[in-house]
Amino acid sequence: MEQVIERRLVDGSEPMTSDQLLQMLDQERIDHNTVEHAPMWTVEDAKAIRAPCGYGHTKNLFVRNKKGQMWLLILHEDRKVDLKAVAKLIGANRFSFASPERLMHHLGVTPGAVSAFSILNDVHRRVGFFVDEALMDDPALHVHPLVNTRTTTIERTALLNFLERKGYPHRVLDFSAIDDCG
Repeated sequence: MEQVIERRLVDGSEPMTSDQLLQMLDQERIDHNTVEHAPMWTVEDAKAIRAPCGYGHTKNLFVRNKKGQMWLLILHEDRKVDLKAVAKLIGANRFSFASPERLMHHLGVTPGAVSAFSILNDVHRRVGFFVDEALMDDPALHVHPLVNTRTTTIERTALLNFLERKGYPHRVLDFSAIDDCG
């Protein structure tokens, strides 16, 4: 039997919805284009559904360590990463993927819907936020707007500046230094 996870953040509030997020982007006059599609659970699902454009496609990892520290890693979709090496690089010792419950309570999304926008639901700002240096030259990113049945294309600098203005600064990490380790 599939476990039902209550749609609540760690403080008991409801997470931001996709429609609320898109409305916020509109209110701030941030150019974006959102398309509806079948659910995408994996990078392979995304590649099968979309038309290729050659840039800005991401995969997103939500990880934690045994002490309960958490990180959101935004990577180029084809990046192969040794999680043990990444943990060491960011000073986490070791980490593993966070549970679906932790994902909902801290980022307000379900598995398959994680993206840079998810950080907006981190009400206590406890999640470290890292972006793959390989994405920093891409003019735009294609990200889920809090659901995996939509993809929003947004200029990379507009996205990262928007998140920073909302209180969610990112750190750029050179994952290529530890690429192909696992």
